[in-house]
Amino acid sequence: MQETWDTVERLVAWLDAETPLSPDAARLLRVLKITEEAGEVAEAVHGATLANPRKGNSHTWDDVQTELCDVILTSMVALKTLTPDAAKVFEERLAHVTERSLKH
Repeated sequence: MQETWDTVERLVAWLDAETPLSPDAARLLRVLKITEEAGEVAEAVHGATLANPRKGNSHTWDDVQTELCDVILTSMVALKTLTPDAAKVFEERLAHVTERSLKH
């Protein structure tokens, strides 16, 4: 998992170097980007389930998987933007949710 967080750190550094925005604006927009990506998941689900007859079968479940990965990656980038200890924060939260959910 450390390799994944190292890659996320490189992506954040690249985004930081390329953005014309202030750090505060970039941070805000990276968090908001999660919602955009989640909307793309919803669109893919609609397309995979034929929920919109006008568009038909516009997506597959593989598309849904791809969009879910984009949500996860975008969330990791946002978290790393908020704190240099993103991996630790995530691991602690995972442990908390796991303990709360699987303690039975």
